[in-house]
Amino acid sequence: MSPTLRRTHGVLAALAALATAGGLAGCTTTVRPSPPAPPSRAGTATPTASGTGLTGGPTAGSTRPSPAPKPTPSRSSTAAGRAASVLAGMSMPERVGQLLMVGADSGSLDSRAVSAITAQHVGSVILMGNSDLSPAATAAVTGGLQQAAAGTKLFIATDQEGGEVRRMRGPGFDQMPSALAQGTLAPATLRAQSQAWGAQLRAAGINVDLAPVADTVPGPAAAQTNPPIGQLDREYGYDPGTVAAHAVAFAQGMAAAGVSATAKHFPGLGRVTGNTDTTAGVTDDVTTADDPDLAPFTATIVAGVPFVMMSTAVYSKIDPDRPAAFSSTVVTGLLRRQLGFHGVVISDDLGAAVQVAGYPVGARAVDFIAAGGDLVLTVVPDQAAAMSSALLARAASDPAFAAQVDAAALTVLIAKDQRGLLPS
Repeated sequence: MSPTLRRTHGVLAALAALATAGGLAGCTTTVRPSPPAPPSRAGTATPTASGTGLTGGPTAGSTRPSPAPKPTPSRSSTAAGRAASVLAGMSMPERVGQLLMVGADSGSLDSRAVSAITAQHVGSVILMGNSDLSPAATAAVTGGLQQAAAGTKLFIATDQEGGEVRRMRGPGFDQMPSALAQGTLAPATLRAQSQAWGAQLRAAGINVDLAPVADTVPGPAAAQTNPPIGQLDREYGYDPGTVAAHAVAFAQGMAAAGVSATAKHFPGLGRVTGNTDTTAGVTDDVTTADDPDLAPFTATIVAGVPFVMMSTAVYSKIDPDRPAAFSSTVVTGLLRRQLGFHGVVISDDLGAAVQVAGYPVGARAVDFIAAGGDLVLTVVPDQAAAMSSALLARAASDPAFAAQVDAAALTVLIAKDQRGLLPS
């Protein structure tokens, strides 16, 4: 048996073991219906729903998912109807604001983030920096951010993976082990622990965890040359089967606690030798569009994960001309069409990351939405004005792009409805 087939069969075995564990408890089906004036994503296939239950893995010899189950009409259509109604009442600047997530200090009410929320209608924030606050004290911070939002409430996210990547460290937040250590647990055990960690986030007013990492590092030796994942023990293991099983379990636990999980960094950062946050020109020359290492992303998608984060590395065997986050080949073709994901596509940082420093700030937002993305993440809140202006200018001059803005905003609003964040 070839190494590729051996790795794929390992994934199938892991997914079969998970099939009886259920999907992401608490997740409703995510679809991409049209708002009153129907938007469309250029080049996308007709939307279908991501599954809410793990019904099995890819067919033998492939990393592509089985067809996702159809949504339950009463739940998905109701959510879409509420979201479409909210969208219809929004101005274009308000719609654009729903496409932005900006950085905010995790330990105090950040005036720059509040300004972005009020001036640019920013609809989501990410809590930055390690915090020593308790869940109750953090809830005071997140509550202040929510008060700045008019009507539709915020997605408030953080990076709570475990190990070195654990923003919430105060009393009342568990000392989560690294993902590599989590990968040694039985998936059922990890699921239960993740639910407890998610409950702590929920008590703090955090409704999105930018985890689990679904990247596969080839092995312990490769981990030492892989700065973004392996050197920080952010991988669940060294084969896609182990990673798939534990990424799904982590996401299931978060969902059961009422927190939206995020599979990242699509299509994988396990093979690169540079960190996109601190290095330019980061390129993966190995990963292909039917790579076995895509299986953990497939598994989380089939299980109903509501968010997928895009890498900003370049994947030379998929699209050698642009970073994945700016590539319609990767976002629309591979993630949406081939893997069947129609939830919220969020970018990795497009603010301070050295990998994208050569792109004008506004162009980063435009290129991501044009590629098929939904939620532009910048850790620099002051960039919201430039990004909003660029998105509005492109939408005003390009009806097709304006329709993409509407479609992305609707997707975000449907996900917000699932977390109770829309106006009554």
